[in-house]
Amino acid sequence: MSPLLNTIKKTVKENRHLPFAVYTSIKEQNLRNVPIAKPLLIVVLSGVKELGKNNELICHTGQFIFLADSPAINMRNIPKDDEYFSLLIEFEHADFNAIKTTHAHGVDKYKNNYCIGETTRQLEQCLQQFIECCVWAPESIWTLRKREIIELLCHLGHQEILSMVGKSNIGHRLHDMFCQQNFDEISISYICNELAMSESTLRRKLALEGSTVQEIKDQAKLGLGLHLLQTTKLSVAIIAQKCGYQSPSRFTDRFKGRFGLTPSALRKTKMAE
Repeated sequence: MSPLLNTIKKTVKENRHLPFAVYTSIKEQNLRNVPIAKPLLIVVLSGVKELGKNNELICHTGQFIFLADSPAINMRNIPKDDEYFSLLIEFEHADFNAIKTTHAHGVDKYKNNYCIGETTRQLEQCLQQFIECCVWAPESIWTLRKREIIELLCHLGHQEILSMVGKSNIGHRLHDMFCQQNFDEISISYICNELAMSESTLRRKLALEGSTVQEIKDQAKLGLGLHLLQTTKLSVAIIAQKCGYQSPSRFTDRFKGRFGLTPSALRKTKMAE
């Protein structure tokens, strides 16, 4: 895994917009209720990742886990040899459209919300090419490379990932809307106009999905806060502002209530004493 790990570390140092994320720590991280907004591939390059209410899913160094979108899942990141290091690639629902047709046979029998597998040499090379192309390629190429990753996973026998995608529902669209608007106040009338539906229809469809407008907004705000704490060196105050909170203390209270630890405590897992 060393060539891929070295390529990722070199690429993230360039401090540019990238279609992937890297989560690292030097101390154990225990996080509750982590939202998975879209289908997500996590490749563990160093350490161990445990997931689930009782840590029943275990992903070791040299393995990957593919997760369906979920409002909340518990995670534990455990360093090995003084470091936990994972690569995260988020997929849009549209990335799967053509691929579903190609690999449709036998997919419906899979009902899991996750898939754990080995990061084979083929997959490692595909990921390395994806990381390398991010330096020079336009975003349209990023999308094609992401689809290559899905195609390869299917080729390697992991067609079950196609059953985890589901439909791009109202909650997903609303989540994207809040993120695109930088969490500015968005009125219900604006949302209904954008989604071309009445307020009663919006609330009814969200209820069928087991959610509300406020829950989706809070999930999006705190999910972004967690991501920024894991991937940047921005101060807690700046992150709170970017997530739409008027004060760092408000952000800290909401963050701890959701994830089980404060932003400062999470940051300490990424720094030496």
